[in-house]
Amino acid sequence: MNILVTGGAGYIGSHTCVELLNAGYDVISIDNFSNSKRDVIDKIKIITNKDFKFYEGDCRDKDILSRIFIENKNDAVIHFAGYKAVGESVKEPLKYYRNNLDSTITLLEVMKENNCKNFVFSSSATVYGKPKTLPIKEDFPLSTTNPYGTTKLIIEGILRDLYKSDNTWSIAILRYFNPIGAHKSGLIGENPNDIPNNLMPYIVKVANNELGTLSIFGNDYDTKDGTGVRDYIHVVDLAKGHIKAIEKVLNETGCDAYNLGTGNGYSVLEIVNTFMKVNNVDVNYRITDRRPGDIDACYADPSYAKEKLNWKAELGIDEMCKDSYNFVKVLRKNK
Repeated sequence: MNILVTGGAGYIGSHTCVELLNAGYDVISIDNFSNSKRDVIDKIKIITNKDFKFYEGDCRDKDILSRIFIENKNDAVIHFAGYKAVGESVKEPLKYYRNNLDSTITLLEVMKENNCKNFVFSSSATVYGKPKTLPIKEDFPLSTTNPYGTTKLIIEGILRDLYKSDNTWSIAILRYFNPIGAHKSGLIGENPNDIPNNLMPYIVKVANNELGTLSIFGNDYDTKDGTGVRDYIHVVDLAKGHIKAIEKVLNETGCDAYNLGTGNGYSVLEIVNTFMKVNNVDVNYRITDRRPGDIDACYADPSYAKEKLNWKAELGIDEMCKDSYNFVKVLRKNK
């Protein structure tokens, strides 16, 4: 079975390529390296001891997507490619709408033209907006508090409309909570090209003395210690969720959404303190103003994914913090 992975050199995409190859799938991948590193492709091959096809390109480019489908019989697509920083999306909404919507619509058009109708979409818990109650279930009302989340919600609507128009499509919408951690080998992990937008890579860079101080955005939220609470999930668990989703879409038609989270909420300060404890390092931090678009708390009820996909997160917060720091230590050693 050939699986096309867009954004395959990215953080979640690279870990999913590893899990797909380990599960016996043939992988074809595309990435434009806008927020990823070229050497990740070779590292995936080293980890798995398997080769796969890779194309450098942008998913808004219909020509290269068409070429990928002409040169390969793709049985399913996992779509990761897209911009993902909440704060940046508030500052540059047009950039996010243009990239995230255009790339997805172009990809779906090429899939339709080539009669490939099995699709796994990388969505986000941001589509739940500010939930009235917790934990969050898939049937909660959907809304957004930032343009990044809005692009995900619009695409979810596009996918539902696509399925209504042609029920031979098989679509799994995966609503991620907060992926952190890295592969046990330390070879791949979250390593953004610019200053990190997400919590864990920022913590890691401060611990590694690459950045001076971690900014914690707000300590006046309605949470146990005033800092934002999120459902952090190990990226390897998240990647394995995509394997289960591929199994689902290859075996039955439909369009459904699934929460991929642990069901546990941890505050920013809990993550920072756990990281310092398990890795025996200091992380300098300061409290700053809230970021626009952020909410108090967000964590999943993952029981639907357990029921329908036979998937459950296995790794805890200690492993997430250890593996995140191990990744940067391996990077430093190999420089």
